[in-house]
Amino acid sequence: MSIPTVRANASFSTPYTVTLSDDQGHIWLADEPIDEGGSNAGPAPHRLLLSALSACTAITLEMYAARKQWPLTGIDVELRFNPEGTPAAGNDITRAITLQGPLTDEQRARLLQIANACPIHKVLTGEVRIATRLETGHA
Repeated sequence: MSIPTVRANASFSTPYTVTLSDDQGHIWLADEPIDEGGSNAGPAPHRLLLSALSACTAITLEMYAARKQWPLTGIDVELRFNPEGTPAAGNDITRAITLQGPLTDEQRARLLQIANACPIHKVLTGEVRIATRLETGHA
């Protein structure tokens, strides 16, 4: 299994637009909104963070329901970052999950527990250490 790796390249040809690539060959953009000086060519970093949690939530729920052979037919996940404004300490993410299909109340309750145990949820609510080093620049 490979180590998940993402690279960001900012060439400054377009202010704040960053090209992201990963070890699996995917390429996408991040940017800032126009009202913050960017060109809105891609999601801003906070939205990318939310996208990781929402995707992980949906994928985890789909996998779990499939293993249990539960009648889950669709999932919608909406996340909001600091919806009440920036708090004095920390940050707040609200998550609203809509489960589609003829699920029982017990199945829905279990799926909520599973959502709170998805791998990215665990990363965001656990201890994270970030080791940073400067590399020699290229000419």
